[in-house]
Amino acid sequence: MKNDGKNERDGRNVKQGNHNSKSSHNSPASHSHSQQPTAHPIIPPRGDYQTLLSYQKAEAIYDLTFRFAHKYLSKGDRTVDQMIQSARSGKQNILEGSKAALTSKETELKLTSVGRASLEELLADYRDYLRVRDDKIWEKNSKEALYVRKLGSQPQQSYETYRSFFETRPPEVIANIAICLIHQTNYLLDQQLRALEKDFLNQGGLRERMFKARLAKRNGNQWNNEKDGKNQNP
Repeated sequence: MKNDGKNERDGRNVKQGNHNSKSSHNSPASHSHSQQPTAHPIIPPRGDYQTLLSYQKAEAIYDLTFRFAHKYLSKGDRTVDQMIQSARSGKQNILEGSKAALTSKETELKLTSVGRASLEELLADYRDYLRVRDDKIWEKNSKEALYVRKLGSQPQQSYETYRSFFETRPPEVIANIAICLIHQTNYLLDQQLRALEKDFLNQGGLRERMFKARLAKRNGNQWNNEKDGKNQNP
């Protein structure tokens, strides 16, 4: 089950256009040789975290886990709180990481990694639930897992996608569905983290962007001064 969800394409995690600034080639003036140097944006535009497929899935996992823990685990069992907190941490850290991206890619990386680790902890809890009860854990290419993977390929994800299964299937089936969802979400987060690391290496953090913006402004002022000087020559 470890690699379940791995067939989902990277692009599904973020709707087209999110987290990407528009190319300067969209402007007719972008090819002008006399154009003033382009300033580097200090705070790049970001998309809404709710459009992240990884967040949508993490929210569905939290909603499912909250109901599962209260319905199928004994009252007073510490695992109830542990599972709910792990699910919440996964969801919230994806959210907070996306918001932090406005000012700090380093913080976004850190929080997204924490969310990934929290979901891995939750995954272990669901596996423990099945193992100690001698219930079967679905193979990643079983017909059941493939069906859940197909459900997970829908463009919009929420608990409603899986509500009917929670309300009609036995707990061992629900636990396996949760395991499939966690694998899918972790796969998306792995792709997300690799993209964030690449962006950080290429663009740097806030201080580096501020330095580039100051440098671009200084070069722009110098360009204007040189232009004015040429216009004043007889």
